[in-house]
Amino acid sequence: MTTLEHADRLLEGSSGKRWRVQAVPDLRAFEDAPWPRLLSLLLALRDVHDTAEGKAYLGAPGELTNPALMPNLEIAVARLAQACRAGEKVAVFGDFDVDGVTSTTILTEGLSALGAEPLPYIPDRFTEGYGPNVDAIRALHGRGATVLVTADCGTSAVREVAAANELGMDVIIIDHHTVPEELPDALAIVNPKLTNSEYGSEPAACGVAYKVVHDLYDQMQQPYDPEPHRALVALGTICDLAPMLAENRDLVRIGLDGLRRSQRPGLRALASIAGLDLSDVDPDACGWQLGPRLNAAGRMEHAKIALELMLTEDPARAEELAAQLEALNTQRRSQTADAFEIATTSVTPEQGVDALVMVASPDISSGIVGLVASRLVEQFQRPAIVMQIADGEARASCRSIPEFDITALLRRNAELFKRFGGHRAAAGFTIDASRLDEVRATLLADAAAHLDASTIVPTIEIDAELPLSEVNSDMLKWLHRLGPHGIGNDTPRFLGRRVTIQDSRTVGQDGAHLQFKLKEGRVTWNAIAFRAAEQAVPNGELADIVYTFRRDNLRGTLQLEVLDLRPSADA
Repeated sequence: MTTLEHADRLLEGSSGKRWRVQAVPDLRAFEDAPWPRLLSLLLALRDVHDTAEGKAYLGAPGELTNPALMPNLEIAVARLAQACRAGEKVAVFGDFDVDGVTSTTILTEGLSALGAEPLPYIPDRFTEGYGPNVDAIRALHGRGATVLVTADCGTSAVREVAAANELGMDVIIIDHHTVPEELPDALAIVNPKLTNSEYGSEPAACGVAYKVVHDLYDQMQQPYDPEPHRALVALGTICDLAPMLAENRDLVRIGLDGLRRSQRPGLRALASIAGLDLSDVDPDACGWQLGPRLNAAGRMEHAKIALELMLTEDPARAEELAAQLEALNTQRRSQTADAFEIATTSVTPEQGVDALVMVASPDISSGIVGLVASRLVEQFQRPAIVMQIADGEARASCRSIPEFDITALLRRNAELFKRFGGHRAAAGFTIDASRLDEVRATLLADAAAHLDASTIVPTIEIDAELPLSEVNSDMLKWLHRLGPHGIGNDTPRFLGRRVTIQDSRTVGQDGAHLQFKLKEGRVTWNAIAFRAAEQAVPNGELADIVYTFRRDNLRGTLQLEVLDLRPSADA
């Protein structure tokens, strides 16, 4: 196929973006493959080495990782089994995002079914902030909790775990966040990122919680139907942007089947209010429609709304809670748009070329600082930190680019923060507002020393050139089997040349998106390009495009998502 015979090369995209087409690797090990050559290329680019590995990658999910390899799982399960047998009260302290809510749900249901009395607790983002806090721990102890289990938090909670220990509570940390130099003195830290871990993958906290609960059932020799919890693992893993590799990919593939069959009232009500058919849900629907509505609870009011939705067995109550989340999500969209405008207008041209973009305002809610930071990264192609200033504190959310580890930046300057933690690409911290200028100057200088901002050129990585005229149903079936996609298994991106733009129009509340048809020969595709109104190519003209295939969940059909476009270079 001549369209694939290219060398690694750079092309000029639009608005300063660069397109890089991957070089074709050696594909001789795939000569006996039963699939199109394009698929062999895509597999090779994802570190699949030959036909045998390709068949395993594309085949049914295999055996999940041995739970014995998860650090400290055996200790955690032994203590939880003791709590279940004795009917102890177990505090389950979760985070307020989808991963935290699904983790808390899995642990709460598992412990309750096995005889313990779980006390699920998610903090108020606005008054308590992220992670365990001493006041909440004391209150849970006062309610009779003898064991404290964290869900999607706790790895950095040195002081808080010490307070729980002083109260006589046993602490089990179930988490997946980056491991700091000083660890809390917990009975067990169940985190696949611990030093010397042999687990081999990085499940989200919901995946870790599922492993704990599954092994707990096994240890207590009780029958366990994993499907309802696997459905939650799929949802939490997708929404937390966990690496879509190894066991995670299999957990999502297995969990999506469970999600589509789920009878959980909360999931069914959530899908209904979002206009989705749960029996046909896919990763995009999880990440773009179900996830934002669950997250809206913690961002706008309190995540206990989302938790109750997942735990309720009453369909009528589930519908009420889903309606609340829909209203909160509408508010979240509006506030995010307003906050992004505040943020962008506060960034001067000089600040826009710094190694790090930092914005602090009392008018940006702490519930949406992460969303605004993500938008700033997209606009400026720099790491971004957005802070809300309130009650003498500045609470920050950080987002980054692939070239820069944002959590490493925070670790190098740990003395500045009251609390901090996160991943390579996303983190958060809290400081005294009086230190804002000091923190800004220190972090900007540190970022400049570790990242040459002048070398950052927005680059779209392209897997292959693929004319629309060569796309057929057989190829699409094979491409579908590459999924689910995410970090480490990116959605394939293709280059199309000299396609004709038809019926182009702007859509969205602010007219920022483009919707159009793309025609090449006898082939026509519906297409959407998000935040691309300024790159519009007039109707009837030829364009070069970078595209992926995307399901239109409203219409139930496949369309193209155009990631960038330009007037055709040889039109």
